[in-house]
Amino acid sequence: MRRRFTLDLTPLRTSRDFRLVFAATGVSGFGSFITYVTVPYQVAVLTHDPLLVGLLGVCELAPLLLMAFVGGALADYLDRRLLVLGGELAFALLTGVLLANTLTGRPHLWLLYVVAGLTAAIDGVQRPALEGMTPRIVPPEQIPAASALSSLRMQIATLAGPALAGVLIASVGLSWVYAIDLATFAVSVICLAPVRALPPPPEAERPSIRSMGQGLRYARSRQELLGTYLVDINAMLFGMPQALFPFLAAELGGPAVLGLLYAAPSAGALLATLTSGWTARVHRHGLAVTLAAAGWGLGIVGAGFARTLWLVLFFLVIAGAADMVSGLFRMTIWNQTIPDRLRGRLAGIEMLSYSTGPLLGNVRAGLMARWMGIGGSVWAGGLLCLAGTAVLAAALPRFLRYDGREGVRRKEIEDAEAAAMTRQAGSPLR
Repeated sequence: MRRRFTLDLTPLRTSRDFRLVFAATGVSGFGSFITYVTVPYQVAVLTHDPLLVGLLGVCELAPLLLMAFVGGALADYLDRRLLVLGGELAFALLTGVLLANTLTGRPHLWLLYVVAGLTAAIDGVQRPALEGMTPRIVPPEQIPAASALSSLRMQIATLAGPALAGVLIASVGLSWVYAIDLATFAVSVICLAPVRALPPPPEAERPSIRSMGQGLRYARSRQELLGTYLVDINAMLFGMPQALFPFLAAELGGPAVLGLLYAAPSAGALLATLTSGWTARVHRHGLAVTLAAAGWGLGIVGAGFARTLWLVLFFLVIAGAADMVSGLFRMTIWNQTIPDRLRGRLAGIEMLSYSTGPLLGNVRAGLMARWMGIGGSVWAGGLLCLAGTAVLAAALPRFLRYDGREGVRRKEIEDAEAAAMTRQAGSPLR
């Protein structure tokens, strides 16, 4: 019975390349979340202006929106391992720039914005290749377990990285913080170097506007894919409350509880990941995503109505766990069913779906708070999430009925047909 709920470690045991990628991205991700906290802190120290801190997000959004499509096309045309390795080297270079900027004694503010934008652009190029590696290094039946392990890696980084950043900033200074992040990229490159090459399929298309459009057309033709994007965007657009956490903390105990509010959803996500063994036995993936999105909305509604700190934290933990369950099944749908020749381009679309929702959701939360107050904005957003989830479920019946076993069989047929066409095109004329 316990095995049914515990984390499945099979990909780590059976796939050498998955172990190396898991270690590389885990270490560098941990360092990146240290810097994720440190750069806004440095801008705040230099400017004492919250608006200028917020402009970091504006600098990141445009490069991310553009380069996610470019990165997706490149991931389908080039060796994905080399793209990921090149991304780690580029991140290391930018971290070195942050370190050098701090060591000057009079750091340049403009350089922090430039690095933020370049980091987002590189992430847009690297992330589709990284996500496209999973179906190439583990068999289809292990993808749910691999998705859970990848989520665990991310959750540990999001919890431990910012916590350590605060300690380091207070104790050793910014230059040492950036130096530690730089060291994590060195470890990542060492781990990635032995990973076997992952060349593109023979029928890979050269990156172009047309090839990017092909990815969009394929996504539009598959209702189960559209469902994963739209359900998640709906949940984050209406239910994301993070912009209100500083004001909610002021009502519940002051700055001392702010960190608890940010940590609660991540704690729920970590709990869901550690008990995710049962997900491999669920095949109605579309229904699972829909129910999990509704669970997120219910958790947010509860947090909005709660009036005590422990109850707010409880509902945020529930919401975070539900969101992670949704994420696990969305990743499974993507990795088990998308043809390898399109995996990078679809990963770019996926990246946009889960990146833009939270940003727009925080804007929604702030605007509604002006009219409904902090708690009202939270619970109203949760109710809108539930309503939107119900509408999408009714509008996307094939998504709701989607069975993962049928998706795997269809991918096998599509890959076989593509391979046959490639062989036919390459055969000599008789």
